[in-house]
Amino acid sequence: MRLHIINSNSDGNCYLFTDNNGETLIVECGVRFERIKQALNFDLSKVVGCLVTHEHGDHCKGVRDAVKSGIDIYATAGTIKGLKCVHHRFNAVKKGGIYKLGPFDVIAFDTHHDVNEPCGFLIKHAEMGTTLFLTDTIYCNYQFPGLNNILIEANYSQDIIDEKLASNRFLRNRVIQSHMSVETCLDTLQANDLRAVNNIVLIHLSDRNSDAKVFKQRIEDATLKTVTIATAGLTIDNFNITPF
Repeated sequence: MRLHIINSNSDGNCYLFTDNNGETLIVECGVRFERIKQALNFDLSKVVGCLVTHEHGDHCKGVRDAVKSGIDIYATAGTIKGLKCVHHRFNAVKKGGIYKLGPFDVIAFDTHHDVNEPCGFLIKHAEMGTTLFLTDTIYCNYQFPGLNNILIEANYSQDIIDEKLASNRFLRNRVIQSHMSVETCLDTLQANDLRAVNNIVLIHLSDRNSDAKVFKQRIEDATLKTVTIATAGLTIDNFNITPF
């Protein structure tokens, strides 16, 4: 399995999971769809669908062009309502239901963000095992058995945001009431069994309120796992069930 990150911040989020047969699952459509087509060499024939966690623009700005190009979008009913775009290619997922998108099995679960009905996803595939995708949430209610790979938000740290936004309490409170701190990220990771985890990818870091180098080291030291910071254009070729 190959993971390609088109972008991962407040400007836009989009991740491509491509298996050895070339079948691709898009997760988040928060960039211009032209960028997604470029990343796929303008061949959409093996795209099995696109998952969207919620209706904020940095996660969905490309969905209208995606459906026009024949891509099926999978999101909760609340998110689809929030997108304000009626099209037969929008598919409502129920939390806890299992949805088969080509060789990928997907389960949605609820998260905590300032939108209609946000969700995270468990994504299963024979090549990469079970992958947790968790972003734009204050915390996570669940523990997930049998994880092999993790993409998880580490948007800010408490000390940085307290220092930089001390004079802007409104913005500070909005961030901490809608995004996951690196402290909560670590708590979430440590609440789960990480013994079979191959990759931990930290996503959606704030440009202003994070420190990528410090965050990476902090999570590596605590988990003893391979930790990667999601950056635009990054590809992880070995996003597999094992390190080999």
